[in-house]
Amino acid sequence: MATILKHAVPKSEVTASLDQVRRTVTGVIADIRERGDEAVRAYSEKFDKWSPDSFRLTDEEVEKIIASVPQQVIDDIRFVQDQVRTFARHQLDSLREFEVETLPGVKLGQKHIPVQAAGAYIPGGRYPLTASAHMTIVTAKVAGVPRVVACTPPIHGEIPAATVAAMHLAGADEIWLLGGVQAVAAMSVGTDTMRPVNLMAGPGNAYVAEAKRQLFGEIGIDLFAGPTEILVLADGQADPFVCAVDLLSQAEHGPDSPAVLITTSREVAEKTIAEVERLLPGLPTRDFAGPAWRDHGQVHVVDTLDELYALADEFAFEHVEVLTAEPRLALERMTQYGALFLGEGTCVSFGDKVIGTNHVLPTRGAARYTGGLWVGKYLKTVTYQEVTDTDSQALLGRLCGRAARVELFEGHARSGDVRAARAAGDELPWNTP
Repeated sequence: MATILKHAVPKSEVTASLDQVRRTVTGVIADIRERGDEAVRAYSEKFDKWSPDSFRLTDEEVEKIIASVPQQVIDDIRFVQDQVRTFARHQLDSLREFEVETLPGVKLGQKHIPVQAAGAYIPGGRYPLTASAHMTIVTAKVAGVPRVVACTPPIHGEIPAATVAAMHLAGADEIWLLGGVQAVAAMSVGTDTMRPVNLMAGPGNAYVAEAKRQLFGEIGIDLFAGPTEILVLADGQADPFVCAVDLLSQAEHGPDSPAVLITTSREVAEKTIAEVERLLPGLPTRDFAGPAWRDHGQVHVVDTLDELYALADEFAFEHVEVLTAEPRLALERMTQYGALFLGEGTCVSFGDKVIGTNHVLPTRGAARYTGGLWVGKYLKTVTYQEVTDTDSQALLGRLCGRAARVELFEGHARSGDVRAARAAGDELPWNTP
């Protein structure tokens, strides 16, 4: 049985907030469908105080912006993108195209085709989230996407130079200084100045996530995303200071970001709570991290590691950090998570910023049915068939006729009959003048 030392706010409060977000997003998308660029500009002025002559940056503007970025920042961006590119290439290498002959002259095949246009949303507004450019754009380019449209908002009316540099170095074909629902909707439905994309990827706030949800089906999306989540799993040997620092590292993403600790040690639980309260006042991002911990932080104490892993799977969180004596046991015991971070030497922030795995991960329980963004998300796995042997054509034609008539699909049956007739001279009693 788990003992809960700290509760989150009731789910009803979260649901009420999401209902308002949905209504707002529905109206913005409908307006952009109706008025196109005019509506996009109006919402950019309203939400970001941003209305340049063109939201799309020219090549000359991009080069000028990059020139303003310190060389160390450029070098670091290149290094991190190399890590992301290397991992994405290994993922691509794990995908196999094949062609097999299942019967004489019956060839079945599989191949991977990249989507032809992808949208990459790079969050901003408050923080210049350069890492999201690596995750969405580099991965798309490794997959072979020929056109990647990247959007990011201005920050307090200023161009986020480091983010623009990251977008360009990642390989974006179009860079637009445009944020929020208006960016997602413009990329998805298209306007007079922006051609629509086929798939949308990237994290964002509740409004961006809801826009992607509402547009899914009209376009593909990477996954349904909500606020960043962290789940720390700790036994009695875990350091409460490390637990607290890592919980706050993700709570600073936003006031609705859940930060949860599950531990087998009541002492670790109590000391972690105390460390969080000690560290919060001195955290520069406490205006986000404080409400996140207050309203969405949880601490659970369980009796055994088996209970710990079972409860962790119930959460099905985005990031799961394992601070136990044998952290790799989580690979065997857990099945529902976005990404695992094993051992004290591996923090969630490594995955967010530098290590090379993708940080666009499932939230709100979506880890029950999907993993995170990866190179395969930008690929369409398609099949093809070819039957060249006449005996096989006859065999399959007759079988198709019988199987289709069981289902009362006479049109399908006749299509099979024709192949048997052409290959083996079967009669077509239904084909009478």
